[in-house]
Order: sequence, then structure tokens, then C-alpha cells
Amino acid sequence: MGMAIHQEEFLPEEHARFSRRLMENLEALRALLARPGFGVGRPTVGAELELCLVDALGFPLPVNRQVLARTEDPRVTLELDAFNLELNLRPGPLAGKPFTALRKEIESGLAAVGRGAATQGARVAVIGILPTLREADLGSSALTPESRYRAMSAAIRHRRAAPFQVSIRGEEALTLTWNDVTLEGANTSLQYHLRVAPRDFARTYNAAQLATAPVLAAAGNSPLFLGRKLWDETRVALFRQAVDDRGEPGEGGFQPHARVSFGHGWVREGAYELFAESVALHPPLLPVSGDEPVRERVAAGEVPGLDELRLHQSTVWSWNRAIYDPKDGGHLRIEFRALPAGPTVVDMAANGAFLLGLTLAFAERVDALLPALPFVHAYGNFIRAARQGLDAEMLWPAESAPSPQRLPVAELVPRLLAEAREGLVRAGVDASEADTLLGIIERRVALRRTGAIWQRQVLSRLEAQMPRQDALAAMLERYLHLAESGEPVHTWPVE
Repeated sequence: MGMAIHQEEFLPEEHARFSRRLMENLEALRALLARPGFGVGRPTVGAELELCLVDALGFPLPVNRQVLARTEDPRVTLELDAFNLELNLRPGPLAGKPFTALRKEIESGLAAVGRGAATQGARVAVIGILPTLREADLGSSALTPESRYRAMSAAIRHRRAAPFQVSIRGEEALTLTWNDVTLEGANTSLQYHLRVAPRDFARTYNAAQLATAPVLAAAGNSPLFLGRKLWDETRVALFRQAVDDRGEPGEGGFQPHARVSFGHGWVREGAYELFAESVALHPPLLPVSGDEPVRERVAAGEVPGLDELRLHQSTVWSWNRAIYDPKDGGHLRIEFRALPAGPTVVDMAANGAFLLGLTLAFAERVDALLPALPFVHAYGNFIRAARQGLDAEMLWPAESAPSPQRLPVAELVPRLLAEAREGLVRAGVDASEADTLLGIIERRVALRRTGAIWQRQVLSRLEAQMPRQDALAAMLERYLHLAESGEPVHTWPVE
């Protein structure tokens, strides 16, 4: 996203020039969004899948550059830590059978990475957080040796002027002091992208914010980190703290906004305000400027790259993020960042169908939903979903006062599946595909078997026979074997 990074340190004048370029980019974006017909086109869906590389015993293997060199697939790219890779899946039309197409993309991409990994004695693990991670697997030596990652780590660390303090309270507790951003690489996710017309952006984005919590509660797959049992989606707590560039609160206790956030309120007008908010709230981390004459290109009726704005936006990690892309005549997307990687390809497709379908359904009646749920409660729902999964309760918009009302996730999700189906079918998704994938969510909730629950249950049984570190490795082996079968997680045995 944005420009290539070839340097690791930046001068004050580079920061000043980049800030000026950001303001020019924002001005150009405002003009583009006002242009008749800009960004109009059929909805498309794409995705990015982050992966882990593990050795024969299931421990992280830091060979991503070697594997990439032997993977003849342009969809595969490096990620932050040396045991991570990412698959950038080609987008396609939302109408028809989009999730069948994405499943084929994921399967072919995983096969390509698997072949490259085998040359290095590595295997591919698709899981929210690798349960076998140890502190020794992280730290500065784990950072992928690329200028972009070194520069970002140095910039965040410089802004903090103090080590990162990570504290997560779950079934067990984790407290950790860390000196770089490599903890963030422990998180791997599946990020869906939905193309949205500018006129529909505000209501669709708000709908996505509302839909994320119940979907995340039914999709948890990250309950373990550094040997501790934490949240169902520990990624949510870990990511925020692992790249927090804020130092100690200033005078009067003022603390700037975190770079990882759920947002600061319902969107009132559209995508522009989200980009402007990112620029206003967060100093640049990677001030690499180009020479594109953005004003001239907009005046000539062209579509500029807005490289500085796209680069800056890539360093502000909203759980649902606004994306500008100059391709295909220029368009906007919503990047849904909350879903974990794994457990299987069909599980990930089902999670995506539920999230996108519910977003599209809510977008049709968002004007009635938002007054009944103040934004603070949407954020609270998100945190409770990440912490407790299917055991969470949510505050949900009610049709009559008082609103919102408290509902257990296990009751709420089945009610929402019909709405998600309606949203998908109305958008042109094949009804049989929608029914198959949403049926997986229905069974998962009915049987109370998410990836997070399965990991906890199997770990408990194994720990009765062996020490925890051995049990974690044995559990991961069982996970990898069952994931290879392709059967959804709700069918996996725990014995």
C-alpha cells in the first residue's frame, strides 16, 4: 500500500514535506469524491490472508524470504516477522459465487506456499496466533530484514521513548515488557475487502462497524499467546499494545489516540472524514514523499495515486479501514481487519459470508439502527466479542425503547443469519452458496465449537498427560492435521 521504503531514518525536512503532501492528497481526494461517477462500479470482494511458517515440531521457522524466493506466485508477499507471509487474493465480483472463487484462490495460494516452504523444511499454519510461540521466537532477530519494517519499528519505538508494556487479562494473565514491534507479528488474520460506491460509503462503513462484533464472537481462533490462555481473540488486545506509539500521558493526563482502534464514532458523511481523521490524529511514521503532481492530475480529469495518503493510511490500523485505490478508474473499499486466520478455508469463507452479508443487510436500515446504539456500545460489543467469544453478551439495538437491550451472543447470532442471507442474496450472491456457508456458522454456534473453544478443550485434555509446552505442540499438530482435511472446525473431535 503506497510507496516502497528504501530508508530507515528520516530528517525533519522529510517529515515536513510529507505532511504537506498529505494535505495535497486530502485536497485531491475531496475533489475526486465530488467528481460525478467516481468510484461507481459493480461491487467486488477480495482478501488478504496472513500465514505462519513452522518447523517439523510446530515451532515458528523464520525463513519467509527463502520461502518467498522459492514460491513462484505473485500473490505471496513478506510480512512483519520472519515466520510470516501474506497471500493477496485476486478480487472478483460480489455477485455469483464469490466465496467459491476465494476458496479456490486461498487453496491454490496455500499450495504454492506449501511447495516453497517444503524446500526449507517448513510447513504452513493458518491460525490466529501460533500457540507454540515462545519469547525467544520474537524480538529484534524475528523482524523481517526489510527497510519498511525496520523503519516502522524504529519510528514507533522513537515516538514511545520507552519499552512497550503489554498487559492482557484473560483466563490467565500476561504481563510483558518489550522493545520492538515484533509482538504484532504474532497476529495473523484474514482481511476481506469490499468495494463500495462513495455515495454508499458512510452507511456501509457504519454497518460494518455494527456487524463486526457478533461475527467476531462466532469466529474466534486466537485464545493462546506465549503459553497463556487469554482472550478468544487475543489478537485484538495484543495488536493495540504491540504497536502503540504513544508515550506517557502529557500534562492534564491527555493521551493521543491509539493507532489501532475501533474508531471514534459513527461516520457522518463518508470516506473523506476517515482519511482526514487519520492525518489529523496520527503523525507520519514513514515520511517517504513522491513527486506526483496530484493537483494537476485531478484538474486534468485523471486519477492520481495519492501515494503518500495510502502509505500513511497503511500505518493507522482501524479494525475496519477505509481504502483508496487508483486502479480500475479509482475506487473506495472497506477493509475488514478483525477476522482471524483459520481454522480451515471453508471456515474462513463462512466467516466472510456472515460478515459481508450482515454488513450489506444492516446498510439498508442503518439510519434506524444507529440511533438505537450509541457508538460506545458498538465498541464495547467488539471488546466483549474478542474477550469472551460465544460466551459474550452484547448491547443490541431494540425496536422500541429502551434501547439497546442485552442479548447473549448465542441467541443473537442465530437471529442475524437470516439477515446476512438476505444481504448476500440481494447483492447477487448465489443463494445456495449463502445457505451453505451460513449453515456452517449456525452449526458452529449450536455446537459451541469455534476454533478458540476447540483449542482450549484439546489443550486441557492434553495437559492432563504432559507439560503445557508439550501439550501446545501436540495440540497444534492435531490442529494442522484436521485443518488439512478441509472439514469445518465444528466437526473436529476434541478427544
